Amino acid sequence: MSQSHEKGLLYGLEARIAPVPAFIAALQHVLASVVGIITPPLIIGSVLGLQAWIPYLISMSLLVSGLGTFIQARRFAGVGAGMICLQGTSFAFLGVILSGGLIVKSRGGSPEAIMAMIFGCNLVAALVPILISRCVRQLRKILTQVVTGTVITLIGISLIKVSFTDWAGGHNASDFGAPRHLALGALTLLIILALNRSRNRWVRLVAVMTGIVAGCLAAALTGNLHLKPAASADWIVLPGFFHFGFDFDWAIFVPIALVSVISVIEAVGDLTANCLLSQQPIVGQKFQQRLQGGILADGVSCILAAVFSAFPNTTFAQNNGVIQMTGVASRYVGMVIGVMLALLGLFPGVGAVLQQIPSPVLGGATLVMFGSVVAAGIRVMTQTPLGRREMLIIAVAFGLGLGVEAVPEALKYFPSILSNLFGHTVTTGGIAAIVLNSVLPGEEAPTALPDGERAGN
Repeated sequence: MSQSHEKGLLYGLEARIAPVPAFIAALQHVLASVVGIITPPLIIGSVLGLQAWIPYLISMSLLVSGLGTFIQARRFAGVGAGMICLQGTSFAFLGVILSGGLIVKSRGGSPEAIMAMIFGCNLVAALVPILISRCVRQLRKILTQVVTGTVITLIGISLIKVSFTDWAGGHNASDFGAPRHLALGALTLLIILALNRSRNRWVRLVAVMTGIVAGCLAAALTGNLHLKPAASADWIVLPGFFHFGFDFDWAIFVPIALVSVISVIEAVGDLTANCLLSQQPIVGQKFQQRLQGGILADGVSCILAAVFSAFPNTTFAQNNGVIQMTGVASRYVGMVIGVMLALLGLFPGVGAVLQQIPSPVLGGATLVMFGSVVAAGIRVMTQTPLGRREMLIIAVAFGLGLGVEAVPEALKYFPSILSNLFGHTVTTGGIAAIVLNSVLPGEEAPTALPDGERAGN
């Protein structure tokens, strides 16, 4: 077992690692991320009435996450950060994808038409991170910590509604809000909270998985888990190009493209943290190259996702914690993670089993994840002192963003493309924060008077 020469790491970024420890280290990353990868297709499929296709969507999400993770770790021709940057299905796109899917559904579109539209718009939006990767330095001057933190907080707030709906029984549940649903979600949440407070780092690592398993067991014991046979008899599923066809609509695309910009903002923070934990510089030419390669790989992963019928991918933040706990930063482990996730995605039985998770259990678990997004946004906002200018930006962005979410009929006289664009918390609040940050003049620091002038007063 060759040890890394880098202080604080068992295996450094370029360290070769034996198969057994590589597999063990990779398994920790898979356990930490698999729930986050499969949750968006579960939620989207449930809300949009795509139940028959959920196992396939989950399989493709795992496959694309594996391919994207491998690309990030391998880094070829400037594509990829060359680190353990696990790619997973992004929660940030949930709101705009659900809104777009419901628009197609309201027009009488079939499940296949809904997915053709979503994946078509996602494919074009994948060009956004690819283009931004060429001008990362200029982007960071515009997207300050106040703007970034505001947007991340709004993303979390917009997702909590989805989580709470699941907790109460799920969309269209005949007994929505029944005490048994609330009890199952509460049990799942309490177990996750208890395990997260454990002093054992491995217990904390599997807290979410354990909470979901415990919730499912409780649902089975109380007769609230109704297992269904797998819809597909196939043992293995092979991906197809544009399985549901291709469609495009500007009104649906624009919000997705804007969230793609927001996703880049999050990725910049995650990649920077990854560099720190992997003992790599966070300034200079090498850092710039890693940042550009990582964002470019995010875009490539999103292209693969659209082509293979999965939802947009982004760099997951929770895996940075796994690097810190294991002391393993070897990018070769990232390649193993990619292979493991891709193999999981080829077997539809995995998706069929995961689809059986009761909605209240999923709601209790995702509440922690989505609440963590809100907390992370607040932390980013408050990293620097908030002056009057910054407080004004936050106040207006939150007011507009949450206002259109609470009173969507206020935009009923707008053209459909504008009402769809500004009818979502993230896009309205995010645009407001970016514009205000660009046009409001900064506050000048008070100038100290010379000693002589002060004395004369």
